Amino acid sequence: MRLRSRARSRPAEAAGDLALVYRGPASTPGCPEAVAGALARSRWGLEVRYVGPKEELRLGPDVLSRAVLYAQPGGGSLRRAWRKVERHAPAVREFVRSGGGYLGFCLGGYLAGETPGFGLLPGDADRWISSRGAAVDHPGDAVATLAWAGVLREVYVQDPPWFDLDPARGAADVLATYGNGLPAAVIAPFGAGAVGVVGPHPEATADWFSDVGLTVPDDLRADLTQDLIDRVMTRVRATDPSG
Repeated sequence: MRLRSRARSRPAEAAGDLALVYRGPASTPGCPEAVAGALARSRWGLEVRYVGPKEELRLGPDVLSRAVLYAQPGGGSLRRAWRKVERHAPAVREFVRSGGGYLGFCLGGYLAGETPGFGLLPGDADRWISSRGAAVDHPGDAVATLAWAGVLREVYVQDPPWFDLDPARGAADVLATYGNGLPAAVIAPFGAGAVGVVGPHPEATADWFSDVGLTVPDDLRADLTQDLIDRVMTRVRATDPSG
């Protein structure tokens, strides 16, 4: 979950539907910027702004009420991150329940679970490297192979979650799986809103790999992140009368 990326993608300045990207002590430098850059390059005409304790916009009900999407990027320790965002959990849950979209990358995927987390999934998030048959058994920088919509792709991982879904608690679509078959990316409804989570970092750019001595995958492209964004935004727009 902890990254040393120097990615510095900037959010869009053009006006549009507001998409909020958390940046603060519950994230790691480079992660919010990569997510903001991906959102700004999407086809949805989003106005992307950072939100956090030292940002112009502070996370809370008022700013969330003006947004269509909230993104929680990667970070460090789950327990430490939860202490920083726990007080915002009711506002985040209400935002999604009322029709907003939630995107969670790595740590943001863990936080979509419930031990601890926002409780946005029909199930929970757990540590993939501790699961049986995981191809990576350490929390450091690594490359893992996913089956994303049935196509094998190599992605950057650093102690990613997998998603332990309970069909009795609601429907969810598994978008990608790890090599041992466990869900790596999931789309699920929450109230009138939509949740999209991914354990690895499909938003990682080439420097994330090269900075830590990993081989850059031959098929590294931005399409997986855009697929995740598209699936969440399609559901959000479908439930928004003004969209």
